[in-house]
Amino acid sequence: MKESRRDCLKQMFLSGASLLAVASSAEVEAEARAGAPSPADDPFAPTRDQRMAWWRDARFGMFMHFGLYSVPSRGEWLMAVEDIPASEYAKFANDFHPAPGSTRAWARTARDAGMKYVVLTTKHHEGFCLFDTKLTDYCATKMGPKRDIIAEYVESVRAEGLKVGFYFSLMDWRHPDGMRCAEDGAARQRFVEFVHGQVRELMTNYGKIDILWYDMAYPLDAKGFESDRLNRMVLSLQPSIVVNNRSGMPGDFDTPEQNTNPGKRDWESCMTLNDNWGYAHADHNWKSVGTVVSNLVKCSMYGGNYLLDVGPTPEGPLPDECLKRLHEVGEWMRRYGESIYGSQRSAVGYSSFGQFTQRGNTLYAHVDEWIGTEMVLAGIKARLKSARFLDNGRPVRFEQDGGRIVLKDLPPEPPYAPGPVIALEFAQPPVQDTMATRIVYKCLPDLKPPEARA
Repeated sequence: MKESRRDCLKQMFLSGASLLAVASSAEVEAEARAGAPSPADDPFAPTRDQRMAWWRDARFGMFMHFGLYSVPSRGEWLMAVEDIPASEYAKFANDFHPAPGSTRAWARTARDAGMKYVVLTTKHHEGFCLFDTKLTDYCATKMGPKRDIIAEYVESVRAEGLKVGFYFSLMDWRHPDGMRCAEDGAARQRFVEFVHGQVRELMTNYGKIDILWYDMAYPLDAKGFESDRLNRMVLSLQPSIVVNNRSGMPGDFDTPEQNTNPGKRDWESCMTLNDNWGYAHADHNWKSVGTVVSNLVKCSMYGGNYLLDVGPTPEGPLPDECLKRLHEVGEWMRRYGESIYGSQRSAVGYSSFGQFTQRGNTLYAHVDEWIGTEMVLAGIKARLKSARFLDNGRPVRFEQDGGRIVLKDLPPEPPYAPGPVIALEFAQPPVQDTMATRIVYKCLPDLKPPEARA
């Protein structure tokens, strides 16, 4: 596994301030706070627990960036990075022809990888819409494939029993008012109505939608985008939907980006499988399966979700290196998914050998470093009833002396890689109290789980 518990502890002390981040950037965090409604005015608050129940159980989802930028395959910010004029950039649509059936393959891949939901870009910053919209001709039904890719996607994801998520960029480089709206009142009004209109189409034309994943509230803030009005409209059209925090309003959950720093409330780490969100043919810096599993475990350990991004090729298929890794992640999930799905923030976090997820009285030890035939877990305020390897049920012998538990007679080498899991069943929900936890929780109190605050 790439990140050990020792590495995690070291990171906490070397970069403690970053671990308290609750959004992908300081700008998102500050804007969400500035525009945050009081609890009495928050339209999401009354039904949040009901709407978020499935999401909190899911823990693992697939993020997908797909658009015209997939054709040149040099990254999803290509239009801005290379200052490509809109008229020139639009020509990429001539070569954007994803094969029919591509969305079915995506959905099957997500399901087989153990993911419970998918979030696809309906429109990225480039402004090209994968859905059928009456508000612009710059869309997949009128250019490129001349098909409604979003309709195909929704049908495919539902067919695999997964939850459907829509990503929508508030920033739009193509719209004539998209960049000047911050300086021109009339342009702002036109652009805001365009944005609200497109969101209304997405919330109206595709049946039940489970997640709305905003991005890039720029160049306006929440007040300029009229995000409160926008979100109230969304909730009126999709009463069960879950909404993120990137409209400049808090929404239901926070979205740290490219890190697994835990949030203070519901949170989801979005992270690329290589170094780009969209397909980039020269990017071969793929994360190992061990790193993906470690990230997923860490998110679950701190009560968060892991949204792992992949970028399909312009023809539709996912790259082979991506498929290979997702297949292996799926194999791990079939063995150990019990330790991820439905897990809550763990009240046990520190050992010399791994990370921990928790479900009620059961603690799942994810062994990052197989240190030998004995492993010690200290400071546990609960009686251990049984221990077993999660994948095959083989019992693990143990001794407990007060809060110190020694797992004994373990194999000299790990029985499965990456990340074998040992399930520890306690008489009551376990809480940990060691010198390490006291130091860490003193320095970083927001890491302290609610169960350990009594």
